[in-house]
Amino acid sequence: MQVIDLEKEIISEFEMFDNWMEKYEYLIELGKDLPLISSSNKSDENIIKGCQSKVWLHAEFEKDLVSFYADSEAIITKGIIALLIRVLNNQSPENILNAKLNFINEIGLTNHLSPTRANGLLEMVKQMKAYAYSLMIKNNLNE
Repeated sequence: MQVIDLEKEIISEFEMFDNWMEKYEYLIELGKDLPLISSSNKSDENIIKGCQSKVWLHAEFEKDLVSFYADSEAIITKGIIALLIRVLNNQSPENILNAKLNFINEIGLTNHLSPTRANGLLEMVKQMKAYAYSLMIKNNLNE
């Protein structure tokens, strides 16, 4: 599924909720379905710097697609990274790098996060795009 279609799906889902308490509860539920990082990849080198709570992120490249795995100590943060993975998982590096991720503002997420959590969200996006770029370069060198 294309990034834009996944974003539209998420926007539609969040429109079903009347208030942000319900949206936070939904984020927590999404975090429970997160493709978890293996314990061997839950290392200091996979911690996203700049996040208020610990977030581990690992990416793998297979069949020209990037797969993301993550975990977090905080339930809201876990839901946020789960949303990002839902949109960017199993996409080509080019699709990840070109993704605008407009759904973040469309659902009002940045307006309802503390400044430190909003900064963490930006760091998550930057790290996912950095992984995509690195995997794309590495793959091009190996061809």
